[in-house]
Amino acid sequence: MADIYVASDKRYDRMKYNRVGNSGLKFPAVSLGFWHNFGSKDNYDTMKAMCRTAFDAGITQFDLANNYGPVYGSAEENAGKILRDDFQPYRDELVITTKAGYDMWPGPYGDWGSKKYLTASIDQSLKRLGLEYVDIFYHHRMDPETPLEETMEALASIVRSGKALYAGISNYDKAYTQKALAIMGELHCPLIVNQRSYSIFNRAIEEDGVKKCCREQGMGIIAFSPLEQGLLTDKYLHGIPEDSRIGRGSRFLKSDALLPRRLRQIERLNALAAERGQTLAQMALSWVLKDDEVCSVLIGASRPEQILENISVAENAAFTSEELRKIEKIVSSGENF
Repeated sequence: MADIYVASDKRYDRMKYNRVGNSGLKFPAVSLGFWHNFGSKDNYDTMKAMCRTAFDAGITQFDLANNYGPVYGSAEENAGKILRDDFQPYRDELVITTKAGYDMWPGPYGDWGSKKYLTASIDQSLKRLGLEYVDIFYHHRMDPETPLEETMEALASIVRSGKALYAGISNYDKAYTQKALAIMGELHCPLIVNQRSYSIFNRAIEEDGVKKCCREQGMGIIAFSPLEQGLLTDKYLHGIPEDSRIGRGSRFLKSDALLPRRLRQIERLNALAAERGQTLAQMALSWVLKDDEVCSVLIGASRPEQILENISVAENAAFTSEELRKIEKIVSSGENF
């Protein structure tokens, strides 16, 4: 007999939901990303268990991209199967997002930001996901060669067609964000969210002005890599585990990311987290959520227990001024304080 999933009737008891900029949409404070561990080489039963655990805990947003895998497209295919197997009754409770902008297929039309690429990508993504529409379709990265007007017109056209409910951008800096907002305003199709990397160790959205720009323009921010690919966890405190991203030779996290100075910082941040009654991962997520500009943090997971550990940050993102001072001192020096 098939294992029939019935969602917990307590799924909305703990999660906090934040408005996305000036839009009518709300994101869960914690969202589930499919960047890693949902590809063709990963275990389907584990994927399904993680999605069930996430939704039962109030995580209503599943975030994908056309080339997540490996292989490219396989994360969307697996998500589509999970949606069919488990979540058909709950589709209207879910925010399903996907993106296009990085390399997807060979030749000049399978990359970047042309209207041809984005239009083909949304059609392919919907087919893999088995959906009539996604809730948000993002342009995944800035394209220095395609006119931004063309890229934004493609996003607006996709929204008008009903293939996406909202448009978003990802990895856009301040100048591109401002120009994109102006173009979409003329097209009467609001951009509601910018997805950017943001963590205790990565302050780029503060340094390049995107965080302030989004606040002023009524645009939401969703943060990816809030745990800095696992560095902001207790995983590397006692060496490099074989099953970690560094241990597996990840293209996104190399062993030189764990220099002695960085390890000292991680150790001291871990001690501060313990003083707060949190794990280092929980504190790192709480830190990203401490300001109103960030409406959600995207977490990755390799097992359901990691999701359960991290959802508690939806209830506690507050810091004292002294705690924030200590974090800044740790990050700036890496030495005792």
